[in-house]
Amino acid sequence: MKSQKLRVILLFGGRTGEHDISLISAEAIYKNLDRNKYNISCIYIDRKGFWSPVPSPAHPEKRTENAGYDFLPWSEPREKHVVEGDIYFPVLHGPRGEDGTIQGLFELAGVPYVGAGVLGSALGMDKALAKDVFKAHGIPQVEHLTVLENCWAKNRIAILESIRETFLPPIFVKPANLGSSVGITKVDSFDRVPQAVESALAHDRKIIIEQGIDGQELECSVLGNENPRASLPGEVIPYREFYDYQDKYLENKTGFRIPAELSTELTERIRQLSVRAFQALDCAGMARVDFFLEKSTGHLYLNEINTIPGFTEISMYPKLWEVSGIPFSELLDSLIQLGLERHRQKTRRNG
Repeated sequence: MKSQKLRVILLFGGRTGEHDISLISAEAIYKNLDRNKYNISCIYIDRKGFWSPVPSPAHPEKRTENAGYDFLPWSEPREKHVVEGDIYFPVLHGPRGEDGTIQGLFELAGVPYVGAGVLGSALGMDKALAKDVFKAHGIPQVEHLTVLENCWAKNRIAILESIRETFLPPIFVKPANLGSSVGITKVDSFDRVPQAVESALAHDRKIIIEQGIDGQELECSVLGNENPRASLPGEVIPYREFYDYQDKYLENKTGFRIPAELSTELTERIRQLSVRAFQALDCAGMARVDFFLEKSTGHLYLNEINTIPGFTEISMYPKLWEVSGIPFSELLDSLIQLGLERHRQKTRRNG
């Protein structure tokens, strides 16, 4: 007798600036899920927050109903829309997907899901708080400063003076709670800082000023729950000034070295720091950890962690596991099993 296939529910889209990237990632996952093991259903969340079952991520406009439905407990019951699954796979980059919100919904519903929990997701999304946690764990980072919107409005001159005293151009100004390099500005002179700050504040009430580093951009993938493991690291070679949104997803001219050409000692240090960062934020399932390797000093700095990394055809997370011995489809198998394992542990503990 054949074992019953697992019902996997892919969720993608969302009310975020990374909506389109979510669709591309979800399409790659959809293509690589083993049809002999899984029955796959797709739920598209549009830019207004309405949910709709769709045939695949490639055609989110082909909804099974004329319009999406509101996913709120006080909305009109719409039982015909319910899609039940054995595990839910969120492919929602950025706010309202990668920040613990959808994970909180899964927790309330008591269903298994892929990836980090509420805390790990929230910390991974908030780069400022993540940096505080990394500092407490002794993980090396570049010099940085967190600025809140209300503080900027009240103390702009003092903040600008602090930036001049602390940093040397180039510096980076970025929103604390966005991904895919959305809203990031590279600043080569201090007179451009106010404009960069305003640009970042258009996306978030909290922003980060970071010291720019002349060096290699390195990335490492992590997989696991209580005993995570790290892939071989890879190097990103930006086509533009830095690895921004256009370079990542539109121009497709970025270069990669997979794996990176590094010494055995440095490779191992990156892998160890990646696991430490993953555990420091209480992550689960998956994460991609990004680093800078400074040319002049050889110092290694952790940049950030991504708890729902890109899964496009050119994304580093699956590529790094492929060169580390885990093909795309097997990687998805592992992520699903890790999500089920975590749910079983919670169920045993909480009843």
